Amino acid sequence: MVVAGVGVDHDTFVESVSKYFLDQKPIWEQDSGLVIPTPGLAIDKSLAQYTGGVVQDECEVPVYAGPSGLPELAHLVVGLEGFPHQDPDFVPVCVLNMMMGGGGSFSAGGPGKGMYTRLYTNVLNRYHWMYSATAYNHAYMDTGLFCIHASCPPTHVSEMVDVVVKELVAMAGMIGEEELNRAKTQLQSMLLMNLEARPVVFEDIGRQVLATGHRKRPSYFIDAISKVKKDDIVRVAKKMLRSPPSVAARGGINKLQSWENIQAGLLHHEGKIPGNRGRLSLFR
Repeated sequence: MVVAGVGVDHDTFVESVSKYFLDQKPIWEQDSGLVIPTPGLAIDKSLAQYTGGVVQDECEVPVYAGPSGLPELAHLVVGLEGFPHQDPDFVPVCVLNMMMGGGGSFSAGGPGKGMYTRLYTNVLNRYHWMYSATAYNHAYMDTGLFCIHASCPPTHVSEMVDVVVKELVAMAGMIGEEELNRAKTQLQSMLLMNLEARPVVFEDIGRQVLATGHRKRPSYFIDAISKVKKDDIVRVAKKMLRSPPSVAARGGINKLQSWENIQAGLLHHEGKIPGNRGRLSLFR
């Protein structure tokens, strides 16, 4: 257990922790009846094994239209095995995630946020039928998950898969110096801005100490981000693309390609899915 505090007197804080967590016995030791006997139940300490796979839920997604008349959307997530939070390539994959960016076709916070990221310029600004496309990077102790979540009307599900697969494959291609520097600067800015809030600071301390036993200062990550090169991005992207994909889809998804074809597309140097037409429609 880790107890973290920010903006408090250290000695007073330690005294309170000792009083409430060390000087008193846990309630399950004071009253053994609170513990339910579970013979043979042991803690699973094995490492998580990434396998990939597919989950489909073909259904009618509720339309919360109201006065705006929002359309029915099908949702898709295509994920790859990422990196644990203590992996040396954790920072490069965070920069890659920022470079991919994304969002929705309409932003309630106003325009201008991340408009030069790849999923905005290559997807949302190019295909009018794409309602959202966002990259996510989830890092755990054993492994990680890097994915793109996208949504569109059910009539365009097949094209949406094509677009997402091509963008994932393109991560291992040409990277401009300007877009790399922009992604690094955005990541550094987001890190420092988040740490201006006191609750975020003590949560950051608690999480780092719980995971590693110590806390790395923000300057460590700022320096690590600044050292990321284009070759680092390409290397981590190629490694992720070699993993079997994790595919999840919900809604009107009868036009969804098979898992095997999606995997074949991710392994193709241009992201071409077998059996699909080579050209995407911008106007349908």
